[in-house]
Amino acid sequence: MSGGSLDNYRGVGGERSSRSDGVGFRGCRAAVPTTTEGACIGALERQHLAAMALTERDLAIIEFERTWWSEDSSKETIIRERFELSTTRYYELLGDLIESAEAYAHDPLVIRRLRRLRDRRRKARFERQIEQPPAR
Repeated sequence: MSGGSLDNYRGVGGERSSRSDGVGFRGCRAAVPTTTEGACIGALERQHLAAMALTERDLAIIEFERTWWSEDSSKETIIRERFELSTTRYYELLGDLIESAEAYAHDPLVIRRLRRLRDRRRKARFERQIEQPPAR
């Protein structure tokens, strides 16, 4: 990228910080990363850089979650065969993945659907706990 270093950030109040992590003065996270000339980094470029952080396995999991119901076998069987993981480990990885901004940037529809399903399950589990207080 031409045009300078990404080490300068313009903070929320317009202050400059040379910290590479984007934390401005008074501990505030910088609002707009800029080059030394003050030009904003393009959104497309940031999106491309974020997508690079996903591994091939992460991408395969997202693709699998997009289409698993069209398969002939059970989901658990396919997980074991395709990813060589236990279902417990698969769902641990999936849970981390749906919290990832990189995964959301890659396929927002699938990630939003998975987050929505997760939230419904959490809500149902919480409501069951309220209805049935623990036995003493």
